[in-house]
Amino acid sequence: MSKLNTLGELLIHNVKDLYSAETQLVKALPKMAKAANDADLKKGFEDHLEETKVHVTRLEQVAELLGASPRGLSCKAMKGLVEEGEEAIKEEAEEHIKDLALIAAAQKVEHYEISGYGTARALAEAIGNKEVAELLKTTEDEEGATDKKLTAAAKTITASAPAEA
Repeated sequence: MSKLNTLGELLIHNVKDLYSAETQLVKALPKMAKAANDADLKKGFEDHLEETKVHVTRLEQVAELLGASPRGLSCKAMKGLVEEGEEAIKEEAEEHIKDLALIAAAQKVEHYEISGYGTARALAEAIGNKEVAELLKTTEDEEGATDKKLTAAAKTITASAPAEA
């Protein structure tokens, strides 16, 4: 484990963690899309995959601005969240229940990312790097918008689900 002595070093550490998280998602999102039954949810996962690829590129840009490589860490938290998503994929359940389980897993991911980008943005602001802070804020906002879309999808799916017995 490396020693973190400055806010800048902590920022780079957080960028590496986010980069690992996003690259793991690039691999996981196609599986989530394939497992989704609801057409809008499937499209949402596919759209977010494309957005996540942009996030990876943006983090590469942030790392370059910080004079660092985005590689070198493995995000253990995302690994666990992806595993939870894989469990939801494998669940034997009614279509609407499975879709809701996928949404729950995806929202946990979004909340992790929102907090990670928020922390990284705050660190960039603290060291006076406005360009990096703005790039991170853009992604943080996009992750927040995805979370809201997932909430809306959950409401739509539950509203159209068969009544419980």
